Amino acid sequence: MNPQRHLVGIACGLLAYGIWGFFPLFFRQLAHVSPMDVLSNRAIWACVFVGLLLTLRRQWHKVAAVFRSWRQLLMLTVAALLIGSNWLVFLWAVANRQVVASSLGYFLTPLVNVLLGLLVLKERLNRLEWLSVALALAAMANEIVAIGGLPWVSLVLAGTFGTYGLVRKQLPVDAVSGLWLETLAMLPVCALYAFWQAGNGHAVFTGHDLSTSWLLIGAGALTALPLLAFAAAAQRLDLATVGMLMYINPTLQFVTAIWLFGEPMRAAQLLSFGLIWLGLLVFSWSAWGKYRNPERIDFR
Repeated sequence: MNPQRHLVGIACGLLAYGIWGFFPLFFRQLAHVSPMDVLSNRAIWACVFVGLLLTLRRQWHKVAAVFRSWRQLLMLTVAALLIGSNWLVFLWAVANRQVVASSLGYFLTPLVNVLLGLLVLKERLNRLEWLSVALALAAMANEIVAIGGLPWVSLVLAGTFGTYGLVRKQLPVDAVSGLWLETLAMLPVCALYAFWQAGNGHAVFTGHDLSTSWLLIGAGALTALPLLAFAAAAQRLDLATVGMLMYINPTLQFVTAIWLFGEPMRAAQLLSFGLIWLGLLVFSWSAWGKYRNPERIDFR
């Protein structure tokens, strides 16, 4: 383990998940715009924003290098479809006052990350990490019993984002180039949707008031920043660590849903939070031990 690389990965993960955690506050201002309209505008403006970054950093040659690899292009297209689906469901949840269900989905994502890491990447966990996973599983079981089932919003968000993290981790493409190509891959779908809506008399990219237009433009840059940070974190950390940091995002979303949006809270959810944060504390203790004594890591 490279300690400096690990710390940079942790910092990038904290930045990404912290920004994502406050997204419901931003996108609630766009609740009057359909989720697919928001996603389409976000894809275009994110492509423009990241393209400017590539120009300023003089890194278009890295994009050109990816075009010479069909495997990398295919994987980036898959990543684009996964993150696009994730965003669409998230936007729907915010617009329909389902932020608690959204936060549950993102709480489930670390478990998906750990499962994929074990099955696909053959990663191993030590005993403290297994304990933290067990606590998280107990928290999720408590949630499922309390609500009487697992909502589709939570399932889709957990599955798409967990798989997106796995795909990005295996891609030897830098964060900026990869994100630009991901947004580029979304544009044909967004264009087809815009043409279809135009035939029904609805303009996807125009006709908004000034405030809404600026929010839609800002959504491109605002959503690009945490994706850049997440891609950088995924390339520097094992999938299990990426998954445990993920708890920051749904915790902030949950607090926003309950205290600011007034969504209902059950007593059972307090127990879930206690279990989740205890698991995070255990995992953080293990991660700190790895950083201080990397030569004594015990994977048994």
